[in-house]
Amino acid sequence: MQPNGPRPNGTPHAGVTCLTNPGASLRGAATGGLLVVMRARVTKDFRFEAAHTLPSLPEGHKCRQMHGHSFKVEISIEGEVDESVGWVYDHKKISEAMAPLLDVLDHAYLNDIEGLESPTIERMAGWFWKKLSPQLPGLAEIVIFETPTARCSFKGEF
Repeated sequence: MQPNGPRPNGTPHAGVTCLTNPGASLRGAATGGLLVVMRARVTKDFRFEAAHTLPSLPEGHKCRQMHGHSFKVEISIEGEVDESVGWVYDHKKISEAMAPLLDVLDHAYLNDIEGLESPTIERMAGWFWKKLSPQLPGLAEIVIFETPTARCSFKGEF
């Protein structure tokens, strides 16, 4: 049984799905007649500076006032390692998908961006997911840091 659709890197599957471990594919000849294909996750980091207010917070909360952050965004892709090139995904494709978003976000007032009228990092993670998932097959996780110690991890569950 072949997996549905191409791999996240765009190449077709050439093996069969292992029924005891549905995440592993089997193909080729190795000791015992089977070779388990390697799966991995790649992550690329991006940074931007932006200001925002959080108008949904109660009066008097300090984050309701305009303030800014040096945001860090981690984009993770999971999939099979393509043996012909040795990687899961070309990092350049992640950068190309992020470039227009960073152009909009960097040094912007986030509340003025459609879909980010109340831009918590949770809502920002969902905004990124909606923009990136059609372009990045295998998108597995988006992590947004608003400070070095405060972050949101999102795996596409709406």
